[in-house]
Amino acid sequence: MLDFAGKRWWYLSVSFAIFVVAAISLAIFQLRPGIEFTSGSTFTIEFTEREVSQGEVRDAMHDLGHEEARVQGAGSNKYLIRTEELQNAPALDSSEGPELPGEINEIEAGLRQRFGALTRSNFSTVSETVSTEIARNATFAVVAASFAILIYIWIAFRAVPRPFRYGAAAVIAVLHDAFIVLGLFALLGEFRGTEVDLAFITAILTVIGFSVHDTIVVFDRIRETIHNDPYIPFEEAVNASMTETLARSINTSLTVVLTVVAMMLIGGETIRNFLLVLLVGIVAGTYSSICVASQLLVAWENGDFGRFFRRLRGKSENLAIEPA
Repeated sequence: MLDFAGKRWWYLSVSFAIFVVAAISLAIFQLRPGIEFTSGSTFTIEFTEREVSQGEVRDAMHDLGHEEARVQGAGSNKYLIRTEELQNAPALDSSEGPELPGEINEIEAGLRQRFGALTRSNFSTVSETVSTEIARNATFAVVAASFAILIYIWIAFRAVPRPFRYGAAAVIAVLHDAFIVLGLFALLGEFRGTEVDLAFITAILTVIGFSVHDTIVVFDRIRETIHNDPYIPFEEAVNASMTETLARSINTSLTVVLTVVAMMLIGGETIRNFLLVLLVGIVAGTYSSICVASQLLVAWENGDFGRFFRRLRGKSENLAIEPA
């Protein structure tokens, strides 16, 4: 039987350090919102006559009166361009192009005159009102999911002592996974111009579901172990349960990771960020279910947090009364 609980502070320290780095990255750089969260228009241009660099496209957009335009590579000689909301632009769910004359047609004509033949696709626009509503609903979805997880696990584990701790530990593990992904995308947004969109929110919710599922499997085995032997020490129950579920957790996650990696290699540019969120989130979720959620239960059960804060408070009081 592996002694996971005995090394809990090593696991929790690593997780806390990663969490702090992710939180600092998120606070400093922040996420770069996509079109769904800020008003604007976005479209994809593929040049078919000659090779065109990203800098050339940016300069051309500047000359066309769109200094605010963001240009991002989307494949071989293909670029995703985002601008302020264009006039006569179609709605996000529209399959038809804008009615002439439209600003998008002027941009397309200017680029064609400068770089030759091209094709335009994936054109969409979102007004400020719609983007505000989407951002609000996305935030509500994440908060509601976390709250529902807490209540569900609290009720599902009501047969064990202090079931609230199980729900709280699961939610903390979920926040740990989410912050790692958010911190990574804050860095990618700053240094690579990666934007977050509705697919990002969908992937975050998927990661939350995967992480909670993995955590509940471990918690359920802990519950069975305690039920079979009510006098077993809690640390021993956690170690036995995690040893029994370790292979299952790793094998399940590895299968999903290999599938996601394969899709990243053969998939298109449009779903790459979605797959990256899944990849990072699933790895973080597997780690958190083994090394965060269960270890928080042990630390909470043994009163480690109370002793830790009392020790800190005692040190602070000793420093305060020492003579200058």
